[in-house]
Amino acid sequence: MVEKKVSLDIKSLARDLRSGSRAALARAITLVESRRGDHQALARELVQMLLPDTGKAFRVGITGSPGVGKSTTIDALGTYLIEQGHKVAVLAVDPSSARSGGSILGDKTRMARLSASDDAFIRPSPSSGTLGGVAAKTREAMLLCEAAGFGVVLVETVGIGQSETAVCDMTDFFLALMLPGGGDELQGIKKGLVELADMIAINKADGDNLKRANITAADYRSALHILAPRSEHWHPPVETYSALTGDGIAKIWQKVLDHHKAMNASGDFAARRREQQVKWMWSMLEQRMLARLRSEASVRTRVRKIEAEVADGHLTPALAAEQILGLLQ
Repeated sequence: MVEKKVSLDIKSLARDLRSGSRAALARAITLVESRRGDHQALARELVQMLLPDTGKAFRVGITGSPGVGKSTTIDALGTYLIEQGHKVAVLAVDPSSARSGGSILGDKTRMARLSASDDAFIRPSPSSGTLGGVAAKTREAMLLCEAAGFGVVLVETVGIGQSETAVCDMTDFFLALMLPGGGDELQGIKKGLVELADMIAINKADGDNLKRANITAADYRSALHILAPRSEHWHPPVETYSALTGDGIAKIWQKVLDHHKAMNASGDFAARRREQQVKWMWSMLEQRMLARLRSEASVRTRVRKIEAEVADGHLTPALAAEQILGLLQ
């Protein structure tokens, strides 16, 4: 009887979420982020129920080094999109949030206009501890935002490195923000970030920085000529803009629309989404297997013993992995 009531609660939560209730969306994301086994089972049921209502949004990943102005850019872009009639959700992938409590909480204050709008929804990064866990929860949150009627989902990477690849793998368009000039103009090239980007945008192209921003943009354009693009149907453009004044924000969104049109026409859009779905499945499986290893007391004890034997040099990592795999059967 209790199970039936819970199921009905999930149905009413799904109904409220579909109607655009922000409170229902927040509750649903909290359910997805919960580490409790019963909550996770309900979350899976909820996401499956809402699956037909997902997939219609523009999914845009936004990355850039600290100080580049990600928050002000998201605030300016999100506000522009709302003025164009869109509903905008902002999510974050921050592997450090398990320690810090989620740095986008601070970003909310830097997204003043967006956070005041009824057509915007800003959610801090889930604090799941591992990048895989954070990314998995963010993907589910993205589907829930789509089911709630948000037509644009902006996913911010907080921090650098692996989180960029994770966000690139869950979005349709990956935007890399850069700063003008300074001797390390091509910092993105070294990190391999440019190879992931569908567009490079140079922020702070205003006042005294304008000339430097244009020179930096020219440097990136030259560099992109020698790199193979992710798709033969799209060559990443390099643009300048100012999050402070709003100049160039409309141009950035136009490039997102141009990319969407080109990818749809070539079939790359559907292919990339299909590929992402399968990647997500394997990622979720990996998370579930690790969760089982950590949640069952008897398994945890055995794993600790195996770890100790590997650390002491009595057991090879290969054989240890085989033994741990046996514990899951």
